[in-house]
Amino acid sequence: MSTVGNSTNIFWHECAVGKIERQKLLHQKGCVVWITGLSGAGKSTLACSVGRELHSRGKLAYVLDGDNLRHGLNKDLGFKAEDRAENIRRVGEVAKLFADAGLICIASLISPYRRDRDACRSLLPDNNFIEVFMNTSLEVCEERDAKGLYKLARAGKIKGFTGIDDPYEPPLNCEIVIHQQKGEHCPTPSAMAGQVVSYLEDKGFLHEN
Repeated sequence: MSTVGNSTNIFWHECAVGKIERQKLLHQKGCVVWITGLSGAGKSTLACSVGRELHSRGKLAYVLDGDNLRHGLNKDLGFKAEDRAENIRRVGEVAKLFADAGLICIASLISPYRRDRDACRSLLPDNNFIEVFMNTSLEVCEERDAKGLYKLARAGKIKGFTGIDDPYEPPLNCEIVIHQQKGEHCPTPSAMAGQVVSYLEDKGFLHEN
């Protein structure tokens, strides 16, 4: 019997089939690929490209997209600092479950604060949390402005917008950095996905043992 958060008298129930058995069934190792960066940096593009490449290799992955999750799981949350923290906490817990199921979970969120990303990392063994930093400049992201959000933020119609009037804290020790290439805004989706999938291959996540 224990107390966790606001819940009391709860018990952890173990099942006969565990993570190792699920990984053997899927012929892969569960992990979390956490993609962070400014709005418009290319996070969703990379997430979907990685998912498609893994699928083509017969590997099971699932994308947790920040905007998509705010249509359901996190639709009750706004963008105040405490709501952002809870948004990331929930996604981290869900991602952990996907990884425990043996899937390669690809989480794509701005996740602007290091402490929140580090809290998600702490939920898994370090080598099972792969942080990918989309190192795309604010200038390029604002130039793209596919959703028109930077324009609204500059006009003062959106408050607390990351990169404008709310900070983005880049990772200090992430596993992968996607750099802008000289003379280009961003590598191609295929090239970016290749960089991430090669890392997963090298670290043994695409095999069960």
